[in-house]
Amino acid sequence: MNKNVLILLIMVLGLAGCDSHSPGMGRSISSFTGPVLQRYHDPQQVALGDSLYRQHCIQCHGQNGVGAEDWRHRDTEGMFLPPPLDGSGHAWHHSTAELKQMILKGSPAGQGKMPAWRDTLSDSEVDALIVWLQSLWPDEVYVAWDEMQQNNR
Repeated sequence: MNKNVLILLIMVLGLAGCDSHSPGMGRSISSFTGPVLQRYHDPQQVALGDSLYRQHCIQCHGQNGVGAEDWRHRDTEGMFLPPPLDGSGHAWHHSTAELKQMILKGSPAGQGKMPAWRDTLSDSEVDALIVWLQSLWPDEVYVAWDEMQQNNR
C-alpha cells in the first residue's frame, strides 16, 4: 500500500473515533480492508476488569496500563520491565488466548517478573481483565488486532 494512502487511512480512522461514546462501548469502526467492525465491550466485564486491574496489576503496569517507562530494555537482573497494555506496546500483537496464558502462567522464564495469576484469578476474571485492556486500545490498534486474529484463523 502506498505510504501516503496508509497515512491518510490512519488519519481518517483516528478522526472516526472522535465521537461521544466511551472507548469500545458499542460502536462501528472501519477496518483497513473495508468491512465495518462492531466494537463492543460488555460494560460489566469492563468494570470488573478495571477493578481487578487496580487490585492486582496497577502496581507494575501503571495507571491505565501505561507500563514502565523503559519497558523495551532489560533491568539489572536481565528481565524486561512491565510493558504497556494500553495499545502503545506489543500486547495487541497477541491473541486473546495468548494474553490469557500470559496472565495465568506469568512471564516465560528469564524474560520478565510477571507472576502467574492462575491461583488467584478465575478464567472469567482473566477474560474481564483482557476486555478491560482492549477497551483502552485506540480504534486503529483494535482494528489491526482484529484483522490479525482473522488472518490467523
